[in-house]
Amino acid sequence: MTLVYTAGTFDLLHLGHVRIIRAAQGFGDKLIVAVSTDELVASYKGKKPVVPFDERMEMVRALRGVDAVVAQHDQDKFAAWERMRFDVWLVGDDWFGSPKYEEYRRKLEAVGVHCAFVPYTSGVSSTSRKKDSALASS
Repeated sequence: MTLVYTAGTFDLLHLGHVRIIRAAQGFGDKLIVAVSTDELVASYKGKKPVVPFDERMEMVRALRGVDAVVAQHDQDKFAAWERMRFDVWLVGDDWFGSPKYEEYRRKLEAVGVHCAFVPYTSGVSSTSRKKDSALASS
């Protein structure tokens, strides 16, 4: 059985989220999705998500093809592998080439994990939607 892992904030669920889940399903038999905690998101974005953590977990859990949903307390993908021993790590290709994600890839591939960077859905993100909404209401 091939275990696939992906992670994200999943704030303001949108088409990009659906596409990464669909893509992940094609890489294996079981899909684990990690949802970033409010505290983790605040640590790297400077603010908490619009949708609270528990609600984001429930929304992702309800998506077809998601077999397990776990909390993501840090961004360390190798530490996640040490806990879950997944076979495939999947992330959007907007992270391709970033030093942090290339280091994750190097470490994961060294233990036999297949690392896949899938097409990012450009123009669709929770952050851009929040900005567009704020501009429209001003």
